[in-house]
Amino acid sequence: MIKVVGVRFKPAGKIYFFDPDKKWIKKGDSVIVETVRGIEFGQVVTGPKLIKEEEIISPLKKVLRIATNDDKQKNEDNKRKEQESFDICLKKIGDHKLNMKLVDIEYTFDNNKVIFYFTAEGRVDFRELVKDLASVFRTRIELRQIGVRDEAKMLGGLGPCGRPMCCSSFLGEFYPVSIKMAKEQKLSLNPSKISGICSRLMCCLNYEHEVYEENLKGLPQAGDKVEQKEEKGFGVVLDTNPLLKTVRVKMKKEDGTEEILDIAGDELIITEEAVVKGINAEGTDLATLKELED
Repeated sequence: MIKVVGVRFKPAGKIYFFDPDKKWIKKGDSVIVETVRGIEFGQVVTGPKLIKEEEIISPLKKVLRIATNDDKQKNEDNKRKEQESFDICLKKIGDHKLNMKLVDIEYTFDNNKVIFYFTAEGRVDFRELVKDLASVFRTRIELRQIGVRDEAKMLGGLGPCGRPMCCSSFLGEFYPVSIKMAKEQKLSLNPSKISGICSRLMCCLNYEHEVYEENLKGLPQAGDKVEQKEEKGFGVVLDTNPLLKTVRVKMKKEDGTEEILDIAGDELIITEEAVVKGINAEGTDLATLKELED
């Protein structure tokens, strides 16, 4: 087991582990650390704890020091410079007539590098722009193309639910989200209903996925022919309710009449599986839905 502290460099950024190096560090402290990008200013979000060695990405770097007042002031100065540099870079992009959208700018703590984040529909030849920016800022310049999810995370905003977006408020990293998750949760497959402001599937579809997936394991699926254990009745499954663990079944009575009932999944036995074509109620083109996935 190795003792580490978790550090974030952005409010909802990924958590990175560092060796506290016998320093008295607690959650909420600002620290100076060394990363692959250089010296960085970060916030401790998880206090000292022991984790397994296989969870560490080697080599584990040490916390250089707890941030001083001078360090905090320098970090604030860097934030102001980022705002000023944004306008300069926008003008340079316009001068070079490049088809790209500037999203954010980030200075490393030691000012050894300035990173410009942008989005674009395709590849952009920004070599002349880099030379121009280097002559203005007189430091290392990096232009990094990002996707629409990362753009939404950086810019922030309100999601379709009316709350601050998950990615910009607490999600440290993105997790895969698929159309299958929306289907299993019985959500409308209308793209406007299940996509976020980034035009991709909403991250929150992943939150309850494990519960739905686990509950669906013990339930017959739509189209399955089933037998009711106690009543000795036979029927065909019309729909499932994963949360209640029930299924809606069209039961055939002994007198030949039919009745639609909601029955607990553990009261049914699958007698024969029917092949059913999956056509969603809204008639949405599945190819269009696939475009929402990463």
